[in-house]
Amino acid sequence: MATTRFIPMHIIKGYTAAYTVHERLDYAMNPAKTRGGELVSSYGCDKATAAAEMLLCQKEYEDATGRKLNHKKDVLLYQIRQSFAPGEITPEDAQRIGYELAMRWTKGRYQFIVATHIDRGHIHNHIIYNAVSEGHDRKYRNFWGSTFAVRRASDRLCLENNLSIVENPKPTGKSYGEWLGDKKPPSGQEKVRRGIDAALAEKPADFAAFLAAMEASGFTVQRRGRSLSFLAPGQEKATRCREKTLGADYTPEAIMERIEGKRVVSPSRSKAPRREAARKVNLLIDIQEKLQAGKGPGYERWAKVFNLKQMAQTINFLSENGLLEYAQLEARAAKSTARFNELSSSIKKAEARMTEIAALQKQIMGYAKTRDVYAAYRKAGYSRKFYAEHETEILIHKAAKAAFDELGLKKLPTIKSLQAEYAELLAGKKKDYAEYVKAKKDMQEVLTAKANVDRLLSTAPAQPEKEKEQVQR
Repeated sequence: MATTRFIPMHIIKGYTAAYTVHERLDYAMNPAKTRGGELVSSYGCDKATAAAEMLLCQKEYEDATGRKLNHKKDVLLYQIRQSFAPGEITPEDAQRIGYELAMRWTKGRYQFIVATHIDRGHIHNHIIYNAVSEGHDRKYRNFWGSTFAVRRASDRLCLENNLSIVENPKPTGKSYGEWLGDKKPPSGQEKVRRGIDAALAEKPADFAAFLAAMEASGFTVQRRGRSLSFLAPGQEKATRCREKTLGADYTPEAIMERIEGKRVVSPSRSKAPRREAARKVNLLIDIQEKLQAGKGPGYERWAKVFNLKQMAQTINFLSENGLLEYAQLEARAAKSTARFNELSSSIKKAEARMTEIAALQKQIMGYAKTRDVYAAYRKAGYSRKFYAEHETEILIHKAAKAAFDELGLKKLPTIKSLQAEYAELLAGKKKDYAEYVKAKKDMQEVLTAKANVDRLLSTAPAQPEKEKEQVQR
C-alpha cells in the first residue's frame, strides 16, 4: 500500500539555484539511505552529474525561448514522494515501481532521478524531475488536482504489481502514521509481547521449550546472567523482559509462572498476536543436527511436534494436487522449476535491454545537446579557456561519443524508436512478472514438499528381504 505526496521545490532561501538543485538531489541520492547508491536510477541524465545536467537544461531553455527564469518565484524541481507500507515490498521492487511511475508521469519529457530510501521503518521513493523539459521548449506547469492524479497513477501501479492500496482515501491530507490507523505496524516492544503470548499459547513444557518456540518464530534470544532479552525480526535493539519495559506479565519470573499455570493472563492488551501467514508447507527440521549444535531437550520436543505438523501439511498438499505417486511429484517439481527459470530469464533479459535503452537515450540526448558546443570547441582549436567555460558540456559530449564507439554504432537510433521498444519490453515484463510471482510460489511449495518426502524416505528403516519379496509379489 503506497501513499504519495507531490512537492514543488523552490529555491532554498538565502542560497542560489545551483546550490538548491545540488542540495535537493544530494539528499535524495544519499548513499547511506540508498544502499551505497545502488537504489538510484535516472532518466535523461547521469545520476553522477544529474544536478549539472538539469541546470544546463534550464540554461538552454532560457537560450532557446528567450524567457528568463525567475528563480525566486519559479519552481526549480518537482518531487513525488512515494511511501510503501512496512514489509509489503522489497527495495528492488520499490525502485522499479518508482521508475515506472516517474516515466508515466513525465511521459519521458523531463529528466528525473528515482532514489529508494531504506533507512526508515518503511521503504519510500524520492522521485525528483526537472521543471524544464528536455526539449528546452516548455516548463512543467502544476495543475489543480495534481496531487490526486499522482495518487491515482501510483495506485494503478500498485494494483498491477499485486500491492494493496488505500481504499476510499479522504480528501483531507493526513500523515503516513495517521492514515495507517489500526494497520500501523506495532512497536518493537509490542512485537515481543505478542511473540511471548503466541509462544505461551502453544503450551510449552518448560522454559527451554518456550525459548525454542520464540527462536522458531524468528526472535533472537539473548541471555546475560538473570536478564532475558528478545530481538524481534527487523529490530535493531533487543527488548529486555522487565516490568518497566514490557509490564509485570512479561518478566522471566512471570513467564515461568505462566508456563506452570500459576499466573493467568488475558491475551494481548491491545490486539490478539498477529502472526505472519505461514507457507502451506515448511521444511522439516533436522533434529539430530540441531541437537549436535547445542539445542536442548525442550527444543527437541518442540521440533518433533513441528515435524509431525509439517508432514501432515505435506500429505495434504500432495493429496490436493493429485501428486500421490513419487514420479508425479518429481515431474511436477521439474516442470515448475523449469517454468520459474524461464520466466526469471525472460524478465532479466528484458531488464538488461531496458537498462541499455535508458543509457543509450541519455547518451543520444547528451550528444545532441552538446554537439554545437563541441563543434565550437574544435573551431577554437581546443582552447583551454573555452574548455574551462564549457567543461560540463564537453565532458558529456566525449562520454556520449565514447559510448557510441564502444557499442559500434554507425547510425544512431531515434529516441522515438527507443521509447517504443522500451514500452514494448515494459509491457512484456509486466505480463511475465504476474506469472513469475505465481510460478515462484508454486515452485517453492512443490520443492518443499518433495524435500520433505525425500527426507522421510531417506530416514525410513530398510525392509527385510522377505518383506520386500512379499511386497513385490
